[in-house]
Amino acid sequence: MIKIALDAFGSDNAPVPEVLGAIAAVESDEGLEIILTGNKSVLGPMLEKYEKYSAAFPRISIKHASERITMEDSPSSVVRNKKDSSLRVAYELVKNREADAVISAGNSGASLATSMFVLKRMEGIDRPAIATIMPSVGGFTVLIDAGANVEVRPGHLVQFGIMGSEYASFMKDIKKPKIGILSNGEEESKGNDLTREAYKLLKNTDLNFYGYVEGRDIFNGMVDVVVCDGFIGNIVLKSAESLAETIFKLLREEVDRSFWSKLGFFMARRSVKKFKKLVDHNEYGGAPLLGVNGAAFIAHGGASKKAITSAVFIAKHFVEKGIISNISEEIEKNSTKGVFLNY
Repeated sequence: MIKIALDAFGSDNAPVPEVLGAIAAVESDEGLEIILTGNKSVLGPMLEKYEKYSAAFPRISIKHASERITMEDSPSSVVRNKKDSSLRVAYELVKNREADAVISAGNSGASLATSMFVLKRMEGIDRPAIATIMPSVGGFTVLIDAGANVEVRPGHLVQFGIMGSEYASFMKDIKKPKIGILSNGEEESKGNDLTREAYKLLKNTDLNFYGYVEGRDIFNGMVDVVVCDGFIGNIVLKSAESLAETIFKLLREEVDRSFWSKLGFFMARRSVKKFKKLVDHNEYGGAPLLGVNGAAFIAHGGASKKAITSAVFIAKHFVEKGIISNISEEIEKNSTKGVFLNY
């Protein structure tokens, strides 16, 4: 039985998506148990409301937390002042081994700060990073870091590469994912001081290192993992999400212009629906925060019931595959080899 601690007051529409997502997950998988963290006086009546529709409620429990974190709370104030928040309580459950993984759709900065304070960093990791899934030709690409670290050193990018490789291996079921560093050109002379130094270090690892990749290569399937600092990664992520939304809005405007456009859209609706599914963040649910001593996932603030359910399933398989221990082994192996991971 895999136990997931779910911050029930994280998302924009909490706790409805969290409760419904938890119910859907445990109904679909008998090997799951979910602990909802948050105000019991709110969560209790909600579960009672749905109890008559589900036989899975013995595997859903509540851990009371009196405080809730908002998007206005700074990460540092959360750690200092909100010790009984639904987020903090969820992380404490993982720390105390009462849960195997934690998921939150709340303030990502607060999640990062809380994970660092409660779970601590893995041995050999200086900066935990967020790994997110980006749609690409033939499947998807793992982008790391997607926003956890604004300023990094070359050795940090190497750490991201190792962690991203293990996550891509898990998600894509391949042994040696191809790794690239995001740059302004593919030639080895391109990039800046940060990427050029990281390039040299990555060549000496056991990773399947491709070299530099450009922004277009995130989406064309050139590599399996794209490594960058969190400042650039977050801009790429938000730009891609906005572009996907804009494409569908423009498509809808064009469709509404004429009868023939509407007819064409109707004929192609299955393909359009499939495309929409490929770029929908709800399909993958949550992005792992790699580099801390525990399985931690950050979901989108606008997460739906479907997104929460997807995040729960990914977290479960992540734990079952032992990704944390795999990352630890790879870090130790490359450190022993003489790769300067702290440079």
